[in-house]
Amino acid sequence: MEGKISTEVFNREKAEATVKALRQSFRAGKTKTYEWRASQLEGIARLIKEKESDITEALRSDLAKPEMESYLHEISLAKSACLFALKNLKKWMKPEKVPAAITTFPSSAKIVSEPLGVVLVISAWNYPFLLSIDPVIGAIVAGNAVVLKPSEIAPATSELFAKILPEYVDSSCIKVVEGGVPETTALLEQKWDKIFYTGNGKVGRIVMAAAAKHLTPVSLELGGKSPVLVDSDVNLKVAVKRIAVGKWGCNNGQACIAPDYIITTKSFAPQLVEALKVTLEKFYGKNPLESADLSRIVNLNHFKRLTDLLDEENVSEKIVCGGQTDEKQLKIAPTLLLDVPHDSLIMKDEIFGPLLPIVTVDNLEDSFEIINSMSKPLAAYLFTKNKKLEQEFISNVSAGGILVNDIALHLANLYLPFGGVGESGIGAYHGKFSFDAFSHKKAVLSRGFAGEAGARYPPYTTEKQWILKGLINGSIVALFLALFKRF
Repeated sequence: MEGKISTEVFNREKAEATVKALRQSFRAGKTKTYEWRASQLEGIARLIKEKESDITEALRSDLAKPEMESYLHEISLAKSACLFALKNLKKWMKPEKVPAAITTFPSSAKIVSEPLGVVLVISAWNYPFLLSIDPVIGAIVAGNAVVLKPSEIAPATSELFAKILPEYVDSSCIKVVEGGVPETTALLEQKWDKIFYTGNGKVGRIVMAAAAKHLTPVSLELGGKSPVLVDSDVNLKVAVKRIAVGKWGCNNGQACIAPDYIITTKSFAPQLVEALKVTLEKFYGKNPLESADLSRIVNLNHFKRLTDLLDEENVSEKIVCGGQTDEKQLKIAPTLLLDVPHDSLIMKDEIFGPLLPIVTVDNLEDSFEIINSMSKPLAAYLFTKNKKLEQEFISNVSAGGILVNDIALHLANLYLPFGGVGESGIGAYHGKFSFDAFSHKKAVLSRGFAGEAGARYPPYTTEKQWILKGLINGSIVALFLALFKRF
């Protein structure tokens, strides 16, 4: 199929030819019209509807992702993003009128959103359908030609994209490249008008370094250690259910916005731990390794990375719930740890799995120092009824996004930007923010030939200087003189 690039022969020359062909399509103006953009979105909407079972099966193959989780967290969100873009596309494309300054009177001013050109989307393995199609939707909505590079760590979903996407979209402007490091390297060597990468910070730095060679702008959707601060005044039964489903119900913790650690007071920790234990057994049974509602770890490398965190000295003894593993099935049970050493590996790097440390403090206000001593996270969560504490949390904690009294739901609001800050990412998308991420905001000022101000031209007499300074400072008298006085 035309839209799929064979990975067997994909090298630097093939990458160069692919970009060249896309540039020809873009320069021909194919992607710029409303009709083209809308037709591509309609095609993606049909794909999601008609291939739902294939998408679900691919996610099951890659991650043993439960069917309901696949629908809630990938399929339905992709569908919502597509339909939301279709609904708002005309409005987003319309130039935005802005006020004209007195110094340019008479004139009109507007901001025109224009497509960047040919863009590259490199997606992640943990939500391999959503994190591929969502930024592609943004690129299309903004009028770009695009190459999608799905993650090779989720091979079934990658293969599915390569097979079915060309059947639903214009394959002369939208292409899929499968493969691993060599193919990605070949793509990164090319000049793009934007690179959108979702994944970890290590690869994010490689992407950014490659982009810098061509001064290519990037969006980096990364991650970090997302904290959950739990106050003692909460509705504990509700809070622990929301924490549990936001941690283990999101790909078994393999999510960039999953809770990475909990902070609570020493006095409240025993109640919180006990409530979480009860909820975890209710959700996933006495033997969670057999639960059909938990995803598996993506591969053996990540499985060993996570078990190494548990096996570290002075960490395994801190397990208060869970800890069971099954290497053959790549399953790790939901695991709670209480007061692990602050210098342990589990508290240094993003966990990205089903392990959840609980850190205790004397006063909740002490938690701000702990959170801010680490890199800025992609998300930060607070459970409380205390409005003063809520405001302090919002004011003092820097994160990509903040959610109060729930987990992860902020990404479902298409009117909110989703993205990181600092080491958790650069740029944001979702809804109109996706359109903006792949657009250039072009300033346009238009004037006629009337209203000629002689004072703007040399030689600059004392009178002209007085008029020009007054005009710059907003003086109506100066404006009148500039327009009507002859020099």
